[in-house]
Amino acid sequence: MPHLPFRELPVADMGNPDTSGPVRYLWWVAKSQKATLFFNAIFGITWMVAQALTWAAVGAAIDYGISKHNPHALAKWVLIVIALGIFQAISGALRHQLAVTNWMNAAYRTVESIARHVASSGTAVTDEIPSGDVVNTVGADAMRIGGAYDVFARFAGAIVSWILVSVILLSSSLKLGLIVLIGVPVLASLTTPLMRPLHTSQAAQRESGGKLAALAADTVVGLRILRGVGGEEVFFQNYKNESTKLRRAGERVATPQATLESGQVLLPAILTTIVTYVGAMDVLHGQLRPGQLVAFFGYASFLTTPLRTAIEYVITTTRAYVGAGKVLRILTINPVITQPPTPAPWPTSLVELKDGQSGLTLGATGLIGLVTETPSQATALCDRLGRFSADSGTVTVNDLPISEFSLEDTRRNIVVSEIEPRLFAGELRYELLPHGEINDEQIMDALAATSSIDILDALENGLGSWVEERGRSFSGGQRQRLTLARAILTDAPVLILIEPTSAVDTHTEGRIAARLRDARAGRTTLVATSSPLMLEKMDSIFLVVDGQVEAQGSHAELTENSAAYRRIVLREDS
Repeated sequence: MPHLPFRELPVADMGNPDTSGPVRYLWWVAKSQKATLFFNAIFGITWMVAQALTWAAVGAAIDYGISKHNPHALAKWVLIVIALGIFQAISGALRHQLAVTNWMNAAYRTVESIARHVASSGTAVTDEIPSGDVVNTVGADAMRIGGAYDVFARFAGAIVSWILVSVILLSSSLKLGLIVLIGVPVLASLTTPLMRPLHTSQAAQRESGGKLAALAADTVVGLRILRGVGGEEVFFQNYKNESTKLRRAGERVATPQATLESGQVLLPAILTTIVTYVGAMDVLHGQLRPGQLVAFFGYASFLTTPLRTAIEYVITTTRAYVGAGKVLRILTINPVITQPPTPAPWPTSLVELKDGQSGLTLGATGLIGLVTETPSQATALCDRLGRFSADSGTVTVNDLPISEFSLEDTRRNIVVSEIEPRLFAGELRYELLPHGEINDEQIMDALAATSSIDILDALENGLGSWVEERGRSFSGGQRQRLTLARAILTDAPVLILIEPTSAVDTHTEGRIAARLRDARAGRTTLVATSSPLMLEKMDSIFLVVDGQVEAQGSHAELTENSAAYRRIVLREDS
């Protein structure tokens, strides 16, 4: 069987999702893979039609081969049955392969849509929706959306094969044809009243599941604190209560869903019984041949597949609709930072990065210190410079507002390493690679600059060692040094470091301070810190008081001339 080529993920240009409603979003996903959906529908139709025609060939073999004692006719129809079986097997294999492809493409397109939106929205999404609920949407709702496209080809085959069988029955027996033609939609319509309660109960279950996931995520993150204050039992009880609510919501889903699924068996059985009885009576009265009766029984049995597929499609599309609603809840949150309609090209050389609100100005090169009264003030100022804040409109790059540049250019040229940077699970080598082609020698240089070689020496597999989730196998100081090395490896023209050595000991901090200049030679580095060891290595230091630059100079100059600087850095009041 031929294999489809691998598709590179994530998609480079996935377009803009239609967020005007769940149906429109599902239609947007369908349009993005219309070619594979089309061919999948073709294979789904041929696969199911081949099953239907098999019974026509069996009936013909009985009537023209066995009943008339004609070996040649029997051999011919047996070969046709075999050919239909082979054709059905090939179509079924291709249908299944494309169905899984459509399923996974739809699911991962949804995952990528959420990931891109979360990445470009700053904290807007997690400010409004718990992170656990976002994870649940990615892990569960995206797969439910994909499931609708998995069943689509079989649903298309069900419709076409039902029409084909109805035409065959009408041409053989008007009465039986009408029974099938009218009976299938009538029986299927009996499931319609269950759609609304199924939709409502599934939405309630999904909402409860999101709350439980959010509670679990928050509990795990704060587990150490909970143990410290003896709050494990309280949170365990909260989790137990939410889990009970989820179970009850699942039980409410079970009633309409079980009714629908049992209908997949009962309703076709009713139709099969009617067709078989009416057909048998026609044979007794000489209105049907025995082979036709066998074919009619086969058609009636076969029609259970289209009807069950139609009911399954209703269930999966209902789940997809609910899931799409949860996805849109995320995608419709407006980002903190927006892209300009026509971004200006990033300057080939940085002359000046200026924060108009505080008056802080950075040149093309240099090791610059930033001292503020509180860490939160430093974080706010650095967020403005890095365009992570809604009030970054006061920041200019070479006299142009930073908002006129694309976010991609801004992130590539201005990198902010926050006060609590994260390490993710994975191989250490790739945890330290922000982007681009970087070899092990460059990694080792960055580790040396951040006094991190001892961390590497303690690992059994060196750069190939596995980093656990959130880097929890490392101490706070080790995580801080590794993330500082990662920041240096970005080689960004402007690197902004917020308290990069707050968790390391004095001797290590001194070594980092001495090596940072060489590691960032020829580029601009802003270090927000109150550490004298770091500040005395700076080319220049900005002292910001009450949101404004109050003084600028070297560590020695500010120590001598500024009481505010001495109070913040040297703790003179203490």
